[in-house]
Amino acid sequence: MANQYETVFIMTPVLSDEQMKETVQKFEKILTDKGAEIVHQENWGLRKLEYPIQKKSSGFYHLFEFKAESDVVEALELQYRRDERVIRFLTVSMDKYAIAYAEKRRANRKEKAAGKEETREEVREEAVNEAPAAEQPQEVNNESNQTQQAE
Repeated sequence: MANQYETVFIMTPVLSDEQMKETVQKFEKILTDKGAEIVHQENWGLRKLEYPIQKKSSGFYHLFEFKAESDVVEALELQYRRDERVIRFLTVSMDKYAIAYAEKRRANRKEKAAGKEETREEVREEAVNEAPAAEQPQEVNNESNQTQQAE
């Protein structure tokens, strides 16, 4: 029976965006080749570390949530250890409460993203409606600048 796991790994901050994406794709391919079903993944981006690891104070974080057999986790962690771009990783088996919490968290993120998108559209509409009013003070400033320059 396949268990659900969550793994977070930290990559060295000296990687370019392209190298970071290649590293993530490498581990994603390892999971899918071993028969794991990737439920969710998140790129947390560059974050400051609480304490230095290998003399580095920041790193690129990435999360995978997947369903697989335990031997897949062993193979994945072996590849984490072999890859010099990965400075730290943690894999945990999720119980039913953790799975429910993760699903709830993802739903909240989707709602917030949808809310932000609506807010952006509202701001754009307001900016378009207020654009003529915003141009008037600029013209006044230009006239006052011209009179100052003429003196």
